[in-house]
Amino acid sequence: MSRPRKPKGRPVSGWLILDKPFDFGSTEAVSKIKWLYKAQKAGHAGTLDPLASGMLPIALGDATKTVPYVMDGRKIYEFAVTWGEERATDDLEGDVVQSSDARPTEEAIRAILPNYTGVIEQIPPQFSAIKIAGERAYDMARDGETVEIPAREVEIFRLTLLKTEADRAFFEVECGKGTYVRSLARDFGRDLGCYGHVSALRRTYVAPFGEAQMVPLAKLTELEEIEDQDARLAALDAFLIDTAEALSSLPHVPVTDDQAHRIKMGNPILLRGRDAPLGADDAYATVKGKLIAIGEIAGGEFRPRRVFG
Repeated sequence: MSRPRKPKGRPVSGWLILDKPFDFGSTEAVSKIKWLYKAQKAGHAGTLDPLASGMLPIALGDATKTVPYVMDGRKIYEFAVTWGEERATDDLEGDVVQSSDARPTEEAIRAILPNYTGVIEQIPPQFSAIKIAGERAYDMARDGETVEIPAREVEIFRLTLLKTEADRAFFEVECGKGTYVRSLARDFGRDLGCYGHVSALRRTYVAPFGEAQMVPLAKLTELEEIEDQDARLAALDAFLIDTAEALSSLPHVPVTDDQAHRIKMGNPILLRGRDAPLGADDAYATVKGKLIAIGEIAGGEFRPRRVFG
């Protein structure tokens, strides 16, 4: 009987909040980080287009189990819209499909912003990862097909006009999961009668991670010059954020060593005390500050669903 294969790489876990550079794909970035850290597993929490820069949270090891909680978090983007051209991809990469000599005034731009605040209906870009009949929309669009993508609800918490120039306007948006900034730019241009596309895009926040936690890729790659592998990996590990930080918006259940043992065996534990949470679909448990499980709180118990080593 053959032995199970030992996973390649280190069992390193935690979050790296990468400041992804312009013209660098999200999948490419994850592969680079996985290689640098010699990690067994890696994944990201929310794709950034190659032409976008900024925050790309990358999970290593057990942190990959917490990716859905970060994917669901609020996001903040800074972006520029160039007026006068609508493009096939709704950004700089695509061919021009509509053009206009008209340019909006600052007053006209401010007047439409309330229409894009709150829960709105948005049609994703033709070149997007949305699946239509089992196929990615961008694959169909690249084959020359006109893709009918249904509108869907997204939530815009805050939309601010930062400044205007002759042919461009700069914005900041705080939004929920599934929002396409490229679609905002396209729809702004149509509403203003001048067409428009995203010409710069930077993500600065993915809840619960803030801009101050971002690490430039160059800062990591320069550590490749450290010849001693243990020293190099230790220097890289210093940039990692504890896995539990991704769950900071959830109810927290600190437990004893005995309770932790029960949880690791997959068993529920009783919650006692006046401050014990009464109920939650999602909560996390720690022992001595270390994450051991994600689960639910019901019937006076914490019931583990995902256990961490």
